[in-house]
Amino acid sequence: MIGSLRGTVLERTAGGEVLIEVGGVGYRVGVTGGTLVLLEPGNAAFVFTHLHVREDAMVLYGFVTRDERDMFESLIGTSGVGPKLALAVLSVHTPAALRRAVHEGDVDALTLVSGVGKRTAQRLMIELQGQLDVPDDGLPVAGVGSARAEVRAALEELG
Repeated sequence: MIGSLRGTVLERTAGGEVLIEVGGVGYRVGVTGGTLVLLEPGNAAFVFTHLHVREDAMVLYGFVTRDERDMFESLIGTSGVGPKLALAVLSVHTPAALRRAVHEGDVDALTLVSGVGKRTAQRLMIELQGQLDVPDDGLPVAGVGSARAEVRAALEELG
């Protein structure tokens, strides 16, 4: 398995792919929108990778951080989520923001991703809750649209 690549970015496409040359070999790597912006042609690059093997193709995906790659692997490990949808989720949410949304039960945050409706978001929430480590980093867990915020507001109204 290819765990990472270090080389020179030869080109990038609007379709979310970069060509990274490593030791004279060019690797086509699918990336998130945020990673695409960071990888300038002609510059040195380092990406953590995931090799996705299908019946008809082997596709390499690249990520700026190990956390992004791990989140990608958690996402594609859930039913109904393929690599393209996982990249779309990570193009909208950082791994920390996604953990926070799952921890808070914020379904609306997941529906911001193109191709994710309410049902898919709810299913993802349920499946990801058991898979993701949600660190207690001292951040407030109550936020707009979160289940905790709604419960807190209801309890305050009751006195």
